[in-house]
Amino acid sequence: MRLRAVGLSAAFLVSGFALAIGLYGVIARLLGPRALTLGTEAAALQSAVMLASFGLATWVFGFRAGRLDARRLRWTPGGARPFLTGLAVGIVPALGAMALGVSFAGARWSLDGGSFGAWLTTVAGLLALLLPAALAEEMIFRGVPLVLLSEAFGRASAVIGLAVMFGLAHLFNPGATSLAIGNVALAGVFLGTVFYLPGGLWTATGAHLGWNATLAALAAPVSGLPFAMPWLDYRPGAPQWFTGGGFGPEGGLTATAVLAAGTILAARLTRKESAT
Repeated sequence: MRLRAVGLSAAFLVSGFALAIGLYGVIARLLGPRALTLGTEAAALQSAVMLASFGLATWVFGFRAGRLDARRLRWTPGGARPFLTGLAVGIVPALGAMALGVSFAGARWSLDGGSFGAWLTTVAGLLALLLPAALAEEMIFRGVPLVLLSEAFGRASAVIGLAVMFGLAHLFNPGATSLAIGNVALAGVFLGTVFYLPGGLWTATGAHLGWNATLAALAAPVSGLPFAMPWLDYRPGAPQWFTGGGFGPEGGLTATAVLAAGTILAARLTRKESAT
């Protein structure tokens, strides 16, 4: 059972990424250099390609080869409530990380002359951009492999193992440090734990989106990736190892603290849910 779980998980990941690279290459060839430029259109295209590629990989290695169903994959819809709950679960620690930077390291915001209306419009666009990206990453790292490996090796081992992979996947993000990669891995543990709350994939996707969108909306980089925000500018303060600097809060001890606390709370809630 363990060897089969590892084999199917590896096949899922390798085939999904290979298909995504190939599909994106074909689209880039058809669209020309514009498809490869950094920007919202390229990011939206990448998310769509990842969703399509890993959606197919889920069907082949999850539903067909792995004999999983929507219930075991924790895809069963429960209305908007699980997603909105997850959204709050992601927003609160993101705000906490930034609040720690403001309180203890001189982080601050300033107005840059843009309008509040332009900020609201940009935030709405960011939500539309970041949602499919969050869903795609949850399908990859909290999807078929997590379910198969948790059944074979236990939930904790599977969550931690895939979280390490999640961290390493951000290794070449701008400004990445050892602490930053460790925090992204810790975020993977947090999201993997949230995945086992009621709502499963939808709760975890909401939490992922809540974290990313909060940082971006407040003009902080997300995993080293900056988002241009009208009206508001953010200065992270110092030292970098505490605030995260140019990588964003995920690069500092503020994120370590709130993600650890969030993981502990989520783990307690999942144990309480399992006991009822």
